[in-house]
Amino acid sequence: MSKPHILYVEDDEVLSFVTKDNLELNGYEVTHAKDGKEAIQLFKNGTFDLCLVDVMLPEIDGFEVAENIRSRHSEIPIIFLTAKSLKEDKIKGLKIGADDYITKPFSIEELILKIKVFLKRKYITGSQELAILKVGSYTLDHDNLQLTLDDETVQMTKKEADLLKILINNKNKIVERSLILERIWGENDYFMGRSMDVFISRLRKYLKKDTTIKIENIHGVGFRLNEE
Repeated sequence: MSKPHILYVEDDEVLSFVTKDNLELNGYEVTHAKDGKEAIQLFKNGTFDLCLVDVMLPEIDGFEVAENIRSRHSEIPIIFLTAKSLKEDKIKGLKIGADDYITKPFSIEELILKIKVFLKRKYITGSQELAILKVGSYTLDHDNLQLTLDDETVQMTKKEADLLKILINNKNKIVERSLILERIWGENDYFMGRSMDVFISRLRKYLKKDTTIKIENIHGVGFRLNEE
């Protein structure tokens, strides 16, 4: 079994050496980039399971790096490393598509715990990068945001397609509300939860022509896409 591959972007030579060494000792393959420009090139040419990105970088800052990564890959976990703990920076990062922050100075134990959590979530939410997914009589073309039944095609929004992809990849299994909110909306709170409920209602309407599939609400827990 191959080791999880991490793209680590950090311009501090001493910190990056120590962190990279400790991550490798804990069973991860680590590719290090010393600036944002190098990080984007490495991501473009490589295959990674998770990205650790410092916010303050030469050439191109961490926010722009994360935006570039997210535009190429909608699923990969991104964790920001930052000396700043400003709420504005955190909100900006989450809006871009980062999954979490860890504030310097941090312990290796804390970092590894976060990495384990996000790699597990990546597996649960579907690490498969299949662009075409089947559920019942429907076909989801995730890349083109299209849901097709026979000759009828619905053009979806990005969030609708992402949400349906998670449910399909976990067909007949419960997917927790908190996990969906954090992966797609970037935050788990009441208002985001209400927004998600609206999106679930839309998906039910899209899928109503096939009676063998149903999105079930598991009260207080999450949702399950059932297929007979």
